[in-house]
Amino acid sequence: MFCAFIDEMRAEGYAVESILRVLHQQGLKIAARTYRSSKRPARIAARTITDALVEDKIRDLAWTTNPVTGQVQMTPEGLYGRRKWAALLRRRPGLAGTSRGAADRAMRALGLEGVRRVKKLRTTISDPGRPHASTPASTTSRPTTSN
Repeated sequence: MFCAFIDEMRAEGYAVESILRVLHQQGLKIAARTYRSSKRPARIAARTITDALVEDKIRDLAWTTNPVTGQVQMTPEGLYGRRKWAALLRRRPGLAGTSRGAADRAMRALGLEGVRRVKKLRTTISDPGRPHASTPASTTSRPTTSN
């Protein structure tokens, strides 16, 4: 609505900033950047395109359709984590520049989480009868007589 008015005024020879200044005085607050961005076609970022390609490829590799039952089943690759997905996608033609972040965003969008095989690391087993280092020295047992 306001773009049509500004276009008409520009056709008469007025500058955008002066038109917007008058509109601002009348109570319609529009920035010149807002007007110009509405006239410019929207650009799609390269990252958005790459993410869509990565997501499609992960979807194709993570699930297959069972020819007998017709059900969609997860493949073993569906259990991969971010590092393995990125390495697998880099080996595919056309996706050599796949980043770990792109694989991570695609996995998040598809609801995939890699299987974690992390075991709890236990380096020592404490003796419950022995006092801990955090226990004050006054509470530990000391000999009452000297040798």
